[in-house]
Amino acid sequence: QLHVVESGGGLVQPGGSMRLSCVGSGFTLDYYAMAWFRQAPGKEREGVSCINSREGTHYVDSVKGRFTISRDNAKNTVYLQMNSLKVEDTAVYYCAANVECMANPDYWINPDIAWGQGTLVTVSS
Repeated sequence: QLHVVESGGGLVQPGGSMRLSCVGSGFTLDYYAMAWFRQAPGKEREGVSCINSREGTHYVDSVKGRFTISRDNAKNTVYLQMNSLKVEDTAVYYCAANVECMANPDYWINPDIAWGQGTLVTVSS
């Protein structure tokens, strides 16, 4: 059974950086497409970035050039490096395993996704 756990959230000032980690268990991460989603207060969940088994990546327009997704298969871990953070990046960030990683984030979700519990990122001065 796929299981993922996120870590690395917290409080950061606007313009700062933060790295989120997602550790997988119960599966070999390199065979699966992985993604980060987020849900801001009062808003719907949105896809942020995904990475497929061939290291191909996609990003939602609002984070392009600022966020980088990567994977370390030896550690069964996916990372989200977030730079130049903005107040509007404040959200609970969720890791997801077994997504459909393609250019349009609206199509990333499928019934077989394994979700993490989420980690809160707060961007505030």
